[in-house]
Amino acid sequence: MSVINFVESLLRNGLGIPPTTAFNIERAHRALGVKPPVGAPPRSFVVKFAGYRLKEDILRRAWQARGFDFQGKKVFLDNDYAPEIQKRRKEYTAAKAALREKNIRFQTPFPARLRVHYSEGIVTYNSAQEATEDMVKRGLSVNLVKGHTTLLEQIKQRMWQSYGKKVNKGGMAQMPSFREKLQAFRRQSDDTA
Repeated sequence: MSVINFVESLLRNGLGIPPTTAFNIERAHRALGVKPPVGAPPRSFVVKFAGYRLKEDILRRAWQARGFDFQGKKVFLDNDYAPEIQKRRKEYTAAKAALREKNIRFQTPFPARLRVHYSEGIVTYNSAQEATEDMVKRGLSVNLVKGHTTLLEQIKQRMWQSYGKKVNKGGMAQMPSFREKLQAFRRQSDDTA
């Protein structure tokens, strides 16, 4: 049995999808990584559907069912996000646990935000630090999350610093103008004469 056939069978049986629905799976393979030891959960599968709507329908069914069982193990489905997005989404773990404890509804919209449905209204947070700080102010017991640097801050940290060059307001080194180069050349030639 090919991986594509296995995935189709797994989804049909687990989610109750009728046999008349065509999956149109372009690719399916195991996620990269070493083979897990005996007794550990198996590696994930990565599946590429030809149609976006079918993928969204399958994910919606799986999320509503909160996963399904296969050979005594729980199977969950989710989008395959880039590593940086996964890292940022994982930062909300403490906040989501505190919200679950208080039975407060929340969502995690793409790319890495947290939308919380408080009784006063809906609040959307753009970072885990912002979310945990506000949740503490609201009286929820959650550990504060230290903020991560933005992409611009990371670029500035890794940027080469040039000595003797001007730096503009954005922290980027400015190249000297033609006139400044000419004046520096004239100064050097005057000093050597």
